[in-house]
Amino acid sequence: MAPSTLDDALRYQPPCYPRACVIQACLQKNGYNESRCGAQIDALYECCSEMYKREGLASKNVCCPKESLLKLKMKQRAEEKATGAEVQKTRRR
Repeated sequence: MAPSTLDDALRYQPPCYPRACVIQACLQKNGYNESRCGAQIDALYECCSEMYKREGLASKNVCCPKESLLKLKMKQRAEEKATGAEVQKTRRR
């Protein structure tokens, strides 16, 4: 079972491992449709981001992308959410 808090997830070895497992389970359950596992992906990225803040940018972790790639992926996901929200607003009109 996945830890309920960010601090719990960071205490695991390797850090964020339970959140990575939750993504894998979600993908398997949903036929590897990544769009159905967005909340789980965001939770992993949140954990990885916090790990880099606490342990430094030189930290290595099999569960997390490199810090530079993580920043890019988080930026892309935020832009996708913003664009999706705009599309939803337009469709409602």
